[in-house]
Amino acid sequence: MDHHPTNWGRPRDDRVDPYGTFPIHARPRPKEDAFGDAVKHTQQPIVTGSSVIGLKYKDGVMLAADNLASYGSLARYKDVQRLHPVGTSTILGAGGDMSDFQYIQHTLDSLIIEEFTYDDGNKLGPTEIYQYLSRIMYNRRSKMNPLWNSLVVGGIKSDGESFLGYVDLLGTTYQSPTIATGFGSYIAQPLLRNAVDEHPEPLTEEEALSIIQKCMKTLFYRDARSLNKYQVAKVTAEGVTISDPIEAPTVWGFAEGIRGYGAQTQ
Repeated sequence: MDHHPTNWGRPRDDRVDPYGTFPIHARPRPKEDAFGDAVKHTQQPIVTGSSVIGLKYKDGVMLAADNLASYGSLARYKDVQRLHPVGTSTILGAGGDMSDFQYIQHTLDSLIIEEFTYDDGNKLGPTEIYQYLSRIMYNRRSKMNPLWNSLVVGGIKSDGESFLGYVDLLGTTYQSPTIATGFGSYIAQPLLRNAVDEHPEPLTEEEALSIIQKCMKTLFYRDARSLNKYQVAKVTAEGVTISDPIEAPTVWGFAEGIRGYGAQTQ
C-alpha cells in the first residue's frame, strides 16, 4: 500500500508534518518496468530433470538421460533433451533446474564460438570444459546464487584417452569410470559399478549400451520423476552422436498382485 500523502489525497498541513514531506516531494512515479521487482534469481529449482548416468567403454564414453522435465511432482515436459554436445569431442548431461541448464548451454556455446574465432588450431576438450564448469559453479555458489544443476562431462581428450567427470552446484568435482546423478546415484550406480567390476577388459559398445538400457529401465520403475523415454549419447574418436529418443519397454502386470492396487483393496 502506498502511504505517500501526495498519492492518497490527504491535504498538506504546513503546521504539522508527521510524514516528513516538507518540502513536498514530486509525486512518485512508477518504475519503467512495473514487473522489475518480480524478476528474481533462481533460489530453488522449479522445472527439474532427474538422473544422468555415464560410463567409460572401450571406444569412448556413453551418457544417458531421460526426456522428462518435471514441474514439482507434475510430469510437465516430456520432450526435453538433457544431453548437450560441446565442441567436437565433449558431451554434457545435466540434472536439476532446466532454466539454469539453458544458461549453461548458452555460456558454453558462446565459449566455443569465441575459441573458434581465434583460429589458432586449438580446441577445447572435455578436460577444459570440466575445469571451466567447475569455476562457473563455484563462482555462482560463492555469490549465494548457485546454478542448481548436477553435471556430467564426458569426452575424448586430445591424446585419445576417455574422460568422465562430475560437477555439482557447489563446485564439487570428481572423475570416475562410472557416474550417476540424482536418484541414479542410489539406484543406477551399483548396477554400473557391478557391470564394470565384472569385466576385467574394457566394455564393448554393445555391452555398455545394454547396461545403460538396464539402468534407465530400472530408474523408470523406481524413480517417480523419471520417464521411460530417454536418449543415449556417445563420444568416440569420430565425434559426438546423440540418439533419437528411445522408449524402454515396461511390464506392469505384476502390480495386480500388490495390495492396494487394482482389484486388491485389502
